[in-house]
Amino acid sequence: MSVPHPIPFDSLREQLASGEITCERITDEYLTIIEQKKHLNAFRSVFTDEARERSRLIDKKIATGTSGPLAGMVIAIKDVICMESSPTTCGSKILEHFVSPYNATVIKKLADADAIIIGKTNMDEFAMGSSTENSAYGVVLNPVDETRVPGGSSGGSAVAVAANCSRTALGTDTGGSVRQPAAFCGVVGLKPTYGRVSRYGLVAFASSFDQIGPFGQSVRDIAHVLQVIAGHDRHDSTSANVPVPDYLEHLTGDVRGLRIGLPKEYFADELNEEIRNAIHGKVEILKQRGAIVKEVSLPHTEYTVATYYILTTAEASSNLARYDGARFGYRSPNAKDLTTMYVHSRSEGFGAEVKRRIMLGTYVLSAGYYDAYYRKAQQVRRLIKQDFDNAFREVDCLITPTSPTTAFKIGEKVDDPLTMYLSDIYTVSANLAGVPCISIPCGTDLQGLPIGMQVFGRQFGEETILRIADSIEKG
Repeated sequence: MSVPHPIPFDSLREQLASGEITCERITDEYLTIIEQKKHLNAFRSVFTDEARERSRLIDKKIATGTSGPLAGMVIAIKDVICMESSPTTCGSKILEHFVSPYNATVIKKLADADAIIIGKTNMDEFAMGSSTENSAYGVVLNPVDETRVPGGSSGGSAVAVAANCSRTALGTDTGGSVRQPAAFCGVVGLKPTYGRVSRYGLVAFASSFDQIGPFGQSVRDIAHVLQVIAGHDRHDSTSANVPVPDYLEHLTGDVRGLRIGLPKEYFADELNEEIRNAIHGKVEILKQRGAIVKEVSLPHTEYTVATYYILTTAEASSNLARYDGARFGYRSPNAKDLTTMYVHSRSEGFGAEVKRRIMLGTYVLSAGYYDAYYRKAQQVRRLIKQDFDNAFREVDCLITPTSPTTAFKIGEKVDDPLTMYLSDIYTVSANLAGVPCISIPCGTDLQGLPIGMQVFGRQFGEETILRIADSIEKG
């Protein structure tokens, strides 16, 4: 019997409790698979000794009945989340030798729940990208088709789950960076409500957009992880003090009476026909199970990509100013004085995409352009949020495609930033509005590539979208 998934986590817990299996054996099997699939380049670092030692400790806790709710859960962590005494590179040369002096809140919560952290995953540099081709440490390969990208920026985490190198993984979602790779790799990925999961210990890209979220092979696995990492954190001023429901008890498969909206702007003529048909097929199943489906409108959808890239680059310009070669991170050996130290350290330490976004962000914040771009984009963001508020007065959730295409070829869009940015056309709105959204597999195209569909919910309504996603997953 193979230990890693597709065995349901609840069944795995029963086997651990009965002694039929051990955390140590589970961990060893994942470590073996990671070694076998290291050519996918999903991991930046693998915690071989630490994971084995921790698994033995958790086995002792299971034997005494004192283990936490995630005992037996092997999880990988995107390398933008700080772990004490571990490298945190953010996929960048500028942080190549940085070792975090503290744990992010999500890491502490996972450890307290007895999860087994197996490694840190590769990513687009500073989470900027839609393909995980922007890492300073090489391209990540999609395990479904190794000539294609896994999506980004959390491509390494999506691949870790899809390639069976870990049961679950944490990624971050600033404009679709959990959901789009989940769609490309055929796994489940959740962006929680902004403020639902603490960002303390997350290296910032765009602070009003970033949110940590889980990947899993199943909706139930996602719910297990979210149950642990969700909740208020006094270390994070943007963390919401909102009660956390029991997500698992909502996974009933019952969608009777739920009102589902299909935003007409997301199903325009340009949408790939295979993706459209796959999503409508799942919506039809929900209707047969008693859900009520209606068309709705999000009229400011056409402005989402422009608004997103103005605001996030502005925030990135500010957040990345700290990487100057003076305090930590890479310092250029070519520095002759303070000015050349700044210039050379940042020019040599950052990759092309990060430099592009810093320059865009600095431009939109500059005198003479602030009102025309940044202020205007903030006003449009409010209108986009209002669109969602209005829609959720009519319906309980929204269903859309995750991406306008399935996984594209490595190198296909890397030299065309605008085309690459348009890969995010269906995902960025959830981050602009701060609402939760989950991507789940809903079939494959004629080439056998996974198709993803999204379910948006009201703020702090994760239990509703998990319930619908669970029903879809049940077939």
